[in-house]
Amino acid sequence: MILFPAIDLKDGQCVRLRQGEMAEATMFNPDPAAQSRAFEAQGFRYLHIVDLDGAFAGKPVNAAAVEAILAGITIPAQLGGGIRDLDTIEKWLSKGIARVILGTVALRDPGLVRKACREFKGRIAVGIDARDGKVAIEGWAETSGTTALELARRVEDAGVAAIIYTDIARDGVLTGLNLEATAALASAISIPVIASGGLASIDDVARLLEPRYAMLAGAIAGRALYDGRLDPAAALALIAAGSKATPGLA
Repeated sequence: MILFPAIDLKDGQCVRLRQGEMAEATMFNPDPAAQSRAFEAQGFRYLHIVDLDGAFAGKPVNAAAVEAILAGITIPAQLGGGIRDLDTIEKWLSKGIARVILGTVALRDPGLVRKACREFKGRIAVGIDARDGKVAIEGWAETSGTTALELARRVEDAGVAAIIYTDIARDGVLTGLNLEATAALASAISIPVIASGGLASIDDVARLLEPRYAMLAGAIAGRALYDGRLDPAAALALIAAGSKATPGLA
């Protein structure tokens, strides 16, 4: 299992939102590149980046910040937010992003997801952000009538490398991951699923390692890391110990 530290970008800074509300952004570090280097130094082995402004604008906005991050780290990074065409996908992959996350476009144009997966095998993920079980798009500003499972099944045979499932109601409020819903989704499809939204403490990491959640590929940690509720060394040590106890979990 991989624990992904999150870098959410707004106005070139590293922030965290509360339930996806841009008006409730808290700035934690004005230098995202420095924050990314700190995460790597702490032992994290994969970075999760979201261009929040880009998600609303429908095109990359914080490109300079992302490029600065990539210039300072050696671990792989996945990026989402405002990536809605093949040219943008190819640009980011060529610049060093390991995996691109498609969100709004996955609902609006599943054909693009399929084409991207064919052209960039293993490097396309789909972000499914759910509000009351329904997929939210356009930076979470709009909620569709499509369920998370319906969208996941539409792209299941496309070759998607992973699905990042976010429970919007829990995002940024430190109430714990919605592991039941995430595990139900993971059990219903063949694509690896990463849990996101609400990870609050070492207890959440311990729950992730329980046998009933062993099918999950990982989880994303945000605010809990920034405000000190989750100690990186303790979390990574717990995951390493759990992975040794359960072969194949890493």
